[in-house]
Amino acid sequence: MKIILKEDLENLGRKGDIIEVAAGYGRNYLIPKKLALEVTFSNQKMIEIERLALKKIIEQERLSFQELIQNLNEASLAFRRKAGEKDVIFGSVSSSDIKDALDKLGFEIDRKKILLDEPIKRLGNYTIPIKIYHDDRAEIKVEVVKEEEAKEKKGVAEKKSLEEKSKEKEEVKNQEKEEADVEVKKEQKAKNKEEILDKKKSTRESKK
Repeated sequence: MKIILKEDLENLGRKGDIIEVAAGYGRNYLIPKKLALEVTFSNQKMIEIERLALKKIIEQERLSFQELIQNLNEASLAFRRKAGEKDVIFGSVSSSDIKDALDKLGFEIDRKKILLDEPIKRLGNYTIPIKIYHDDRAEIKVEVVKEEEAKEKKGVAEKKSLEEKSKEKEEVKNQEKEEADVEVKKEQKAKNKEEILDKKKSTRESKK
């Protein structure tokens, strides 16, 4: 029998697809579960309306995932592992590790959608695809660094941060000094102006 799917079904098709299935499977399972509608000669017009409606829903759903894809593309994960010769790490970085790291960043991703063929077992940089919606995918950047190197990088980053903070404090201090100098100059100018006015006033009074 011919049916139109109302939901995505693994090994059958996607929402809106018109497919052929065994009559018993369609009438006893798919249709009663409201997962599909039977396509007949008499309801072809209604099916076409249903298909267009489902197509519109699919497009809206796809667009709703674009922000998630963009955010994932901009994210990056770093894992620290002990390593031996030829950059082979002790243990591995698995899809579960990646999921846990993404959870901490606020991303709720099904582990099965992280398309990692096999656990990462070497140091290096990797790009891991993540299935988001149908054929739409994101790509997450993953870096696996040696534990000692990670500590060194952290130390450099902390040192850089302290230098930047010190520089910012110095800039603020210089700015405050410049502003104070400007105020002093303004006060001196005002004082000089008052003295000039006082002298003119005294000269006029002496002439009288």
